[in-house]
Amino acid sequence: MTVQENGVPVGMKHYPAEFKADAVALYRSRPGTMIKFVASDLGVNTETLRNWIRAAGGRRSGAHSLAPAVVPAGGDAVEAELAAARKRIRELEEERDILRKAARYFATETRW
Repeated sequence: MTVQENGVPVGMKHYPAEFKADAVALYRSRPGTMIKFVASDLGVNTETLRNWIRAAGGRRSGAHSLAPAVVPAGGDAVEAELAAARKRIRELEEERDILRKAARYFATETRW
């Protein structure tokens, strides 16, 4: 195996800690999505992402479970639907921000 001066094997990429954390957050924010799809979206190896997830504590957080939404005390279904929609918007905005960061990172890594 050929090794560069910095001790990193040739062909291996170094990803900043922030990128790794964002990738794990993106995976955790997508309930029911397989690791290989998130890794493909980010352009990283599936096993690399799997290792980052393990290092960050493994499983998805309970905050993004597939459990049905809890109806507010008033029982107003419209309010519950609105709250669920707002939560989903926050999740999508987080995913968008993570993907933007990933795109910026890979744009700086590409040397044409």
